[in-house]
Amino acid sequence: MNKRERVTAAFKGLETDHVPVCMWQHVPQEYWGDDDKFAAVQAKFLEDADVDFMKLSGDKFFGWPSPVLQGIEKAEDLFKIRHLGPNHPFIAGQIERTKKVVKALDGACPALYLTFVPLSCIRLTIGYPMMMKLIRENPEAMKYACKIVADDLKLMVQGLIQESGVDGIFYSVQNGEVSRFTYEEYRDWVTPGDKEVLDCINSLSDMNAIHFCAWEEEPNRLAVWEDYKAPVISWSRYFDIMDIQEAKKHFGATVWGGFDNRPGTFLYTAGRDEIEKEVASLIAQGGKKGYILGSDCSIHNELPVEKIRWVVEAARQI
Repeated sequence: MNKRERVTAAFKGLETDHVPVCMWQHVPQEYWGDDDKFAAVQAKFLEDADVDFMKLSGDKFFGWPSPVLQGIEKAEDLFKIRHLGPNHPFIAGQIERTKKVVKALDGACPALYLTFVPLSCIRLTIGYPMMMKLIRENPEAMKYACKIVADDLKLMVQGLIQESGVDGIFYSVQNGEVSRFTYEEYRDWVTPGDKEVLDCINSLSDMNAIHFCAWEEEPNRLAVWEDYKAPVISWSRYFDIMDIQEAKKHFGATVWGGFDNRPGTFLYTAGRDEIEKEVASLIAQGGKKGYILGSDCSIHNELPVEKIRWVVEAARQI
């Protein structure tokens, strides 16, 4: 199998010759101002790491550029948010830059593009404390804002898939920590925006992954996401479900993960022999059907890319 055949089979839950590997890092800020250099950095990562597919970074475009969110203090002001539209630099800029990234990859492997859920787009602009203040003050106002953001995100993912040439979307679902919302609050306040974009993504491609993000040092309330479906689920093994077969059963999809991404953990401290043994152990647990080897979330740039390559090469020996 070549990379595309291997990854396509994994996304369909079919057996692969080797377990595909994909880990990712953010692009350093020094490259954000030049789309050509940004694309070159991602192409260089592929060359050095030799992963089976790429999760493309959305660096520089995190948050939501509505002037309403600048200095917002009252939840009712969320009703003033308006659509950006397809020509806004936030949307058109991501589509155009991603065209350059896909061109730089030159068909070497499939590629997914990172997109956040609507509430996270707002939170990345105003911060968690203000997000929680506003949503509790007036849930309907936040739901309205998330609907406006969802409408624009649908335009963006359509352009990313149909114009930029990415194979699918890496949809990062957040805000599910057990202490943040009750089940009922999440499903009423957050799920509608999440699902509107997810349904659109799934109508455009069958090569999408949902990333159940966990980075607040506490587990997620996984029950709120039970009806969030995609061919692949990227889950947090070190926060939510440790057992890979249990994760497969729970999510009913191909699962993607295995390593802790946090600095100072095994991947950062282990030598090559140790990493090769851990790869063998993870693949023995996950098998060659319905499993992709990766990490809980983004690998920090302090990790030498060489170590990701060790994981890739070890997987190809099994």
